[in-house]
Amino acid sequence: MSKRKICVVTGTRAEYGLLYWLMKEIQNDSELELQLIVTGMHLSPEFGLTYKEIEKDFKIDKKIEMLLSSDTAVGISKSMGLAQISFAEAYEELKPDILVVLGDRYEIFSAVSAAMIARVPIAHLHGGESTEGAFDESIRHSITKMSHLHFTATEEYKKRVIQLGEQPKRVFNVGGMGIENIKRLKLLTKKEFEESINFKLNKKNILVTFHPVTLENSTAKEQFQELLDAIDELRDTNIIFTKANSDTDGRVINQMCDEYVTNNHHKSICFTSLGQLRYLSALQHVDAMIGNSSSGLAEAPSFKIGTINIGDRQKGRIQAKSVIDCEPIKSSISQAFKKLYTQEFQELLKNTANPYGDGCASIKIVKELKKLDLDNILKKLFYDLRV
Repeated sequence: MSKRKICVVTGTRAEYGLLYWLMKEIQNDSELELQLIVTGMHLSPEFGLTYKEIEKDFKIDKKIEMLLSSDTAVGISKSMGLAQISFAEAYEELKPDILVVLGDRYEIFSAVSAAMIARVPIAHLHGGESTEGAFDESIRHSITKMSHLHFTATEEYKKRVIQLGEQPKRVFNVGGMGIENIKRLKLLTKKEFEESINFKLNKKNILVTFHPVTLENSTAKEQFQELLDAIDELRDTNIIFTKANSDTDGRVINQMCDEYVTNNHHKSICFTSLGQLRYLSALQHVDAMIGNSSSGLAEAPSFKIGTINIGDRQKGRIQAKSVIDCEPIKSSISQAFKKLYTQEFQELLKNTANPYGDGCASIKIVKELKKLDLDNILKKLFYDLRV
C-alpha cells in the first residue's frame, strides 16, 4: 500500500516551531510520507535565512520564493500573487494527498487558495481564533472555509469553526501546538542560555516581541516608540528583543530595535530569530514577555511568567490570568510593568494554568490524518446551526 503524502507548508520561524513535532510524528509514521514546502521569511536574508535551520531536521521538497523587498500593501499583495503561482506548480509536481497549514498569514492564504483549485484536501491548525487588530482575522476564517479538516487549540475555538459552517465530525480540539514544544524540548539552563546568546542576564529581565498591527494606519512606529520609552524607565532590567515579522511596516520596528540596542548595548540585545530552543529557554529565564505576539498568550503562561499584551493585535484570543492587557501608550505600559512586579501578581503567577491544552496535539493530529476518508471530501456541506 502506498504511503499517504502529507504536505506541510511553513513560512515563518514561529510557525515552524509550532509545526516541528507534528512533522517529526509524520516523518516517523510508517503509513505517512512527509513533504515539506518552505516559503516566505524562511528564504529571506533579512529575516535570518531560517530555512538553513529547517534543513538540519528535515528534507525540504520545495522552496518557494515570494517575498519582495517591500512591506507596503502593494508589495505584500504582489508577494501573495507570486506565492499562489508557485504553489500551484509545486502541487502539480508533488501531488500531495493532504495539505497541512497552520494559522493565518498571507503566504498561507496563497498556499491554501492554490490547493483548493488543485483539489488537494486541506487540514488547518489553529482555526477559530480571533485577533481583531490584524488582517490575519479575515485570512484565518477564509482558510477555515477552504479547509476540510480542522484542529483547534481550545473548545471555544472548535465551536467557532463549527459556527462558520464546518461539519462537527471534521473539527477536533487538540490543544495548542506550542505547549508540546515546552514538554518535549530539553530547554537550556540559565548559564547555557547566557552563553548561547553571549549576553548576561540582570536582576530583572524581559523578552520583547512586537509586531505591526496591520489594520491600523502607520501606527507601528508610534506604538513601538511608546514601548521603548516605557522600557527606558525600568531599573536593573535587561532586554532581549526578537525582531518583527514581514507584515506591513515590520522593517520600521526592526530598525528601531537596532537603534535602541546600539544606544543601550550594556542592557539590551536584539535577534532576527532566536530559534525555538533559545526562544522557549528565554521564556524560562525572564520575568515577562512584552509585546503583542501570540506566544505571550499561548506559550508564556506555561512558564508561570507574566505577559504584557500591548494593544489590539491579540484582542479576542483566550487568555490566562498571567496576561496583563494595556494600551499602546507609555503611561499604560508603565502601569502594566508596575502591576507585573507587585507581590500580589507574582503570587497569582504561581497558580497560572495554560488554557491551551495538554501538549499532545501532534499525536492526536496524526491519528486523524491517517484515518481520514478522502473519498468525496472535497464536496463540503455547510453545517447550519439553525437546522
